[in-house]
Amino acid sequence: MTILTRYLIRSHLVPLLFTFSLVTGLLYLNTVTRLLEDLVGKGLPTEIILEALILSFPHTLALSLPIAVLPAVLYTFSELASASEIVAMSASGVRPRKLFIPVLLLGTLLAGITYTFNDFVLPEANHRLKNLRNSIRQKSPTFQLRERVVNLIEGENGLGPYFLRVDEIDPVSSELTEVVIYDMSQQGIRRTTYATRGKMDLNSTFTDLHLRLHDGQVYEVGNREIGAFQQTGFEEQLYVLRGVGDVFQDMGGDQRTDREMSIALLLDSAQAKRLALDSIRQDSRRQSIRAVERALGTGPAADSAQGDNFVLAKSLRGAQGNMIPSDDFSRTVALTARTHTARTAALRKRASQYGVEIHKKLVIASACIIFVLIGMPVGIRFPRGGISMVIVVSATVIGVYQYGLTTGEDWADRDLAAPFWTMWAPNLVFLAIGALMVSRMGRWIASSRDSGWRDLWLAARRSVRTVFRRRRRPA
Repeated sequence: MTILTRYLIRSHLVPLLFTFSLVTGLLYLNTVTRLLEDLVGKGLPTEIILEALILSFPHTLALSLPIAVLPAVLYTFSELASASEIVAMSASGVRPRKLFIPVLLLGTLLAGITYTFNDFVLPEANHRLKNLRNSIRQKSPTFQLRERVVNLIEGENGLGPYFLRVDEIDPVSSELTEVVIYDMSQQGIRRTTYATRGKMDLNSTFTDLHLRLHDGQVYEVGNREIGAFQQTGFEEQLYVLRGVGDVFQDMGGDQRTDREMSIALLLDSAQAKRLALDSIRQDSRRQSIRAVERALGTGPAADSAQGDNFVLAKSLRGAQGNMIPSDDFSRTVALTARTHTARTAALRKRASQYGVEIHKKLVIASACIIFVLIGMPVGIRFPRGGISMVIVVSATVIGVYQYGLTTGEDWADRDLAAPFWTMWAPNLVFLAIGALMVSRMGRWIASSRDSGWRDLWLAARRSVRTVFRRRRRPA
């Protein structure tokens, strides 16, 4: 590795790490905010909440690493160009290609890391997070209490039930105000508890609900003696609701969605769907042949039609207007055809979704290389743009890129176009733009000393005028 290569990589690593940390923090903060809405206020133990937050982190990493490449490359080469280091290297006989290759190799390395992470780590994290969230959703209604409503809570082994009423519930701290508990879990005993405030939590095994109540009264009727009544006051009391319907169960399963599969599993699943499609087509072909043979009075199907009082004309009239024919055989054929059509559409859509996920893993990984192609020539061409240029160009390119991926994924999922073209279209467009800019990079090095925002605006305006001028010529 030459001195120049080490210098370029070292200059690029610091902005890359900073941008990666910043983007990861912002994306993860958004993820945590959305995730906590489903977790807090349900009395879940801290371990479960932390596990959910940790399992949601790989999804953030999968997005933040490619996104961090573009602003890092833009900043690195704009700083090198503004300090005239690029011009000095060019004057010393260093060709632009030598400046480009080390960063391109670094982008290729990052693309390989992103692909490996997205294909092995991310699917497993998504699968475990889905199972964990399903387990949380399957919890007892205890943790979905409604305010100012009598909530029914089933007890252990069918005992009970408990009735719980709360005026206000703090969704963050799980604190309760004006708590009333009607306890019918013990046969022959009715216990009513009033408390001005309290807090709910789970035990370590996730089966019992602990209510720590403060400043209240307990009224108990039917304790051993008939007609007995007992009243007890307390400042603090731990009220335990045991076995509230298996509060937290591990709902882990082996069934996976497309985002929980590696490329190998996706290819196997897509192949299984294609085999199912071939089976349906063969079945439909056999049904069609039987229907034609019966209509023409030939083949084995015609023999079974003789004793069925089969009237072809009546069947044909019934088939018109999208109606099901009246005779048994035609009705069976029509229903089978409709069923096959629906199954074919569902299988094709599912196979297309698997294809989308395969290409998405490759497209997101290759974005690291595409952003190097875009960022390096732009940073060299407009060195005086500064941080504002880095932010605006990065936001514009990444926004357009994300919109293209989202739209392409939607079209492919709806089977409107082939997954390959819809998913790879943004990469191909930016690849062409990046290759064009890299080919002109040598000319820009010699003329980019004072290029800044004004030059960027003039270049964009010239590009727009050129496009409109070419459209007017044929007219």
